[in-house]
Amino acid sequence: MKIRNIISRFSVRQLFRLSGLLLQNPLYIIPTLRATKKTMIICDSLYGKTHHNNGKANAFRHALWNALICQKTFVHSKNEEKSIIWAQKITDLHEKLAPNKAIEEAMDLHNNRLGRAYFKRLKNTSEEEIIAFLEEKTKNANLVKDIKEINEFDDNLVYLFEGNN
Repeated sequence: MKIRNIISRFSVRQLFRLSGLLLQNPLYIIPTLRATKKTMIICDSLYGKTHHNNGKANAFRHALWNALICQKTFVHSKNEEKSIIWAQKITDLHEKLAPNKAIEEAMDLHNNRLGRAYFKRLKNTSEEEIIAFLEEKTKNANLVKDIKEINEFDDNLVYLFEGNN
């Protein structure tokens, strides 16, 4: 989906929130957009459209998106923590602007957090190595049926249903 199609669905209030965040760090706008686009290309290539569901492919997408935002903004910030904080602000805002059911949001936030944590381990590696690492983590992702279960998997990705993903 094109960025302008997504933005056109936002209310004026949501646009102000997004604009306010982007104006805090204008140098991060392009790297964030590139990370977002790259994430979608990779996920479409690996998983087709299943990454839009709440299965393992979706867990991979959220972790990858956060890791790539961190990686691409780190080039400009030269500061791991600033890149991680930025990625969290962007992806947390995404969850607020495109709300899901409580368990879906909790799953997304969990996988987002792990993507940022994995970046800490992988910041000096290539994009291909990050993808390979996350593909392995995705194979070992945990199925959860209840929101309370999500926190039981501190270092593992989580997903909500099994199927084509």
